[in-house]
Amino acid sequence: MMNPPLEICVLAAGKGTRMKTMIPKMLQPIAGTPMIAHVVSTARALKSVKTHLIVSEDHAALKAAIEDQGDLNWVVQKEQLGTGHAVQQAAPFFMADSAVLVLLGDVPLLQPETLQALLEDPADVAVLTVHLPNPAGYGRIQRDAAGCVIGIVEDKDTSPAERAITEINSGIFKIGQGLLPDLLAQLTNHNEQGEYYLTDIVSIAVARGLNVASITTDQVEAVSGVNDLVQLAAAERFFQRRQAQQLMRAGVRMLDPARVDIRGAVTFGRDVVLDVNTVLEGPCHIGDGVVVEAGSVIKNSEVGDNCLIKSHSSLEGASLAQDCQVGPYARLRPGAVLGAGVAIGNFVEVKQTTMGPGSKASHLSYLGDATIGSRVNIGAGTITCNYDGVNKWQTILEDEVFVGSNTALVAPITVGRGATIGAGSTITGAIPDAALGVARGRQRNIEDWPRPEKVLDAPGLVKKVKQPKAGD
Repeated sequence: MMNPPLEICVLAAGKGTRMKTMIPKMLQPIAGTPMIAHVVSTARALKSVKTHLIVSEDHAALKAAIEDQGDLNWVVQKEQLGTGHAVQQAAPFFMADSAVLVLLGDVPLLQPETLQALLEDPADVAVLTVHLPNPAGYGRIQRDAAGCVIGIVEDKDTSPAERAITEINSGIFKIGQGLLPDLLAQLTNHNEQGEYYLTDIVSIAVARGLNVASITTDQVEAVSGVNDLVQLAAAERFFQRRQAQQLMRAGVRMLDPARVDIRGAVTFGRDVVLDVNTVLEGPCHIGDGVVVEAGSVIKNSEVGDNCLIKSHSSLEGASLAQDCQVGPYARLRPGAVLGAGVAIGNFVEVKQTTMGPGSKASHLSYLGDATIGSRVNIGAGTITCNYDGVNKWQTILEDEVFVGSNTALVAPITVGRGATIGAGSTITGAIPDAALGVARGRQRNIEDWPRPEKVLDAPGLVKKVKQPKAGD
């Protein structure tokens, strides 16, 4: 017998007041991705024919955060009248022959494999449950003497005996082919909160003689909701731990997986090594044999094979070919493109600059809006003066240029192939191929120069400094 088509309802209209932040709860990030996007990703992995996102009227930010691939139906819940009322808003859109899976927008760690048994269960109504040593705050699963599920009672409506039940409702349901609209129509709000509870469909189904089943999972973290910043931090740690285990099994070496954070889409080659306190934010690709030393941050970058990112370096929007070396304490900003074998040393900043193969800037330099050829040497203290207060200008250093230390390159400027720039120069004009460019004041020595003298008012106390007279 063929399975019926699957539709998914995601409850995402909650205001998240317990977060106590200005960011909507569904947009709070887990590993750099909004919670709601994690849930939509899981829904898509289940290959549902349609995913209904039940949202509040003010949902523009949520809509902007999710790529709509034509499979999303945005359903507005104008009044917050309970979980049952939320799903009722989507009921008119259900196909007559579909089964429906209900997910929660604030349960972002759920993966398709956790749901597999629930989806395969033939029951008319199936609920995913979990046992908690402290079930406070969760709806309890009610069973009859034979152990069959007969209902779910919300925490606020429990009796003292029901509060002792440790099996709780995860909030995740699968309702069989074509059954959900009729069950929703029978909901009432006769409870302490005056709300329409989705959980009441269980007792309604039992009363109608439908088959109700529970699927119990031991993956407590995966089905845990996120309602405040404490739970958000716990969810982040669980996600990072699970992700680290998957990557290490795939061949990525982490010296301490508890101190590596990977956010967004990051792909890895073979034999990658990540030291402690490294952060990678996608989209990124890290090639074969790359070593990222302690304290480094890589965002939206591509790092080629066998590169070495030394400690405490920052890469954002950068592209590195193979065999590059960066750092320690280097910064590559957006538009930094390094050819094969480029070396960027300590306290060097590169922005909107292309460096050809074999070039190097080893210390204390700023390279912005520049095109640098192959085998160029940038001396310590070199800066490109690329901004005049209004416009950015280009610096061009052709192949095999040697730039002496403490040089200022005032753009726009072109330095020809094989040219040399003397240390301490401020270069404002073009230098032809193979020429020496020197632009600095001529040294003048004054003999017997009287140095400034300290005059003491009291022992150890400086009263004034005697300066040489003009003309001395």
